[in-house]
Amino acid sequence: MTTTDAVVERTVPAWRGGFGRLWTAAVVSRFGDSLRTAAMPLLAASVTDDPVLIASVTACGFLPWLLFGLLGGAVADRVDQRRAMWAVDLVRGGLMAAFAVAVALGHAGIALLLVLAFALTTLQTLFDNAATALLPALVPAESLAGANARLMTGQQLAGGLLAAPLVPALLLAGAAVPYAADAATYVLAALLIASLRTGAPERPPRPAGSTLRKEMAEGLAVLRGDRHLRWLCTATTLCNVGMGALIATLVVHVTEGLHAGNAGYAATITAYAVGGVAGGFLARRIAERTGRVRAVFLAGTVQTGCLVLMGAVPVLAASIAAMAAIGFMGTVWNVQQTTLMQERAPDGMLGRIAAAFRTLAVAGAPLGALLGGGAAAGWGPHTPALLAAALFALAVASLTPLIN
Repeated sequence: MTTTDAVVERTVPAWRGGFGRLWTAAVVSRFGDSLRTAAMPLLAASVTDDPVLIASVTACGFLPWLLFGLLGGAVADRVDQRRAMWAVDLVRGGLMAAFAVAVALGHAGIALLLVLAFALTTLQTLFDNAATALLPALVPAESLAGANARLMTGQQLAGGLLAAPLVPALLLAGAAVPYAADAATYVLAALLIASLRTGAPERPPRPAGSTLRKEMAEGLAVLRGDRHLRWLCTATTLCNVGMGALIATLVVHVTEGLHAGNAGYAATITAYAVGGVAGGFLARRIAERTGRVRAVFLAGTVQTGCLVLMGAVPVLAASIAAMAAIGFMGTVWNVQQTTLMQERAPDGMLGRIAAAFRTLAVAGAPLGALLGGGAAAGWGPHTPALLAAALFALAVASLTPLIN
């Protein structure tokens, strides 16, 4: 387990040895997921005009993390992660194929959308935690940061820049086409992961009488007990509340506060995605110069300043530039956070620690959305950015004990 942040190795992962196939599977799967998530709100709006039901489809994508996130991490630490991942993807591919048929036949009601969103995210709680735990088995420890950066860059490029613009064209070919494409990406990803030649992970034997509940508690205890992970988790949670406030009200900030219309909103979202991709290319180099914890500290500091700029300067160009920088530094933060978890987690506990991080992240986003909505309604469309800036400043302050 790594105990210092002083040295970051200048290595990148080799595409051979399984990482290339894992990267391809992750990118293909994210591409399909982005097709579905862009198309599903349109489908929901076409089958009901009740805004509560439409919003419930999105909410069902959050709820399983709160209910089963820690459980998914505990299971990921028990099983062969490679087998769990390809099995989950095959199940998800089957669900999406059946859903595509239902859409094509005109049988996709709002109840089916709610059930599908809940089921897919429930399966994702196991898949994502297993994926985080599997990566250290495919690349050497000194290449983890480069591997995480390449994974996140590829996923951001596929999901943020390539998939969403294709949805209108796919919908012209048929309402079921985006969902059929998503099903195909799940099956392809499953085949790629199944082809990995990694053996069952070596883990310390479980004590007699060990239960999933006890193992989840052990993961939380390790997270609390590790000084770096505890403060990093605290900072990440605060930032997720802030981002929830910002993203949930961004359309109001741009269209009403800046009077920039849909085109301005699209430009702002695109800038965020482009910044995220650029951050993936440079995340490792930044950490080489600063160390991982200082890279996170730098990312949070820059994002805080950008949020202040957004809230204080009501100009579209300022918001576009700020969102590009926020996206850039967000990827830098995420790469270092994930790498630190992988380096510091004790053997056999990475799935549970990753699950705790993700569960808190999901909990923070809807809380932030509510706070942002209240701030916008009470004090104007620019105040959520300033609220987010305050939360990011608290996050940066919480990291101070780790850099002294």
